[in-house]
Amino acid sequence: MLKEFKEFALRGNVLDLAIGVIIGGAFGKIVTSLVNDIIMPPIGVLLGNVNFSDLYWNLSGGNYASLEEAQAAGAATINYGLFINTIIDFVLVALVVFFIVKFFNELRRKEEKPAADPTTKKCIYCKSEIAIEATRCPMCTSQLE
Repeated sequence: MLKEFKEFALRGNVLDLAIGVIIGGAFGKIVTSLVNDIIMPPIGVLLGNVNFSDLYWNLSGGNYASLEEAQAAGAATINYGLFINTIIDFVLVALVVFFIVKFFNELRRKEEKPAADPTTKKCIYCKSEIAIEATRCPMCTSQLE
């Protein structure tokens, strides 16, 4: 049983999947940092110094200056600012994945291009290679159709 598990775990697809998950996790952190640290601050400034991560609805009725205070007090909140950040994260990841898939599909299409039209054919009588436009075989001198 241990041998079967080792064969399964070391199979190429499993290793490729593991590497993809690890790289995907690291890529997710990069995108989250891009959104939270680079994209959202200028948008917040344009909208009147709004910090999206501090946007929330307080369901408990108390007054809190920030989301951190509300969470520290144990207040029930709907964190729609964090949700907006997460949506932007998703859109950016989906956009990057779309462009990566599009790039690889274009590479695959270039590899799969059909071969050029043939320039030779086989003589039906002697089976030698002759020009496609030939009307008589130069090897056996047979008349071709």
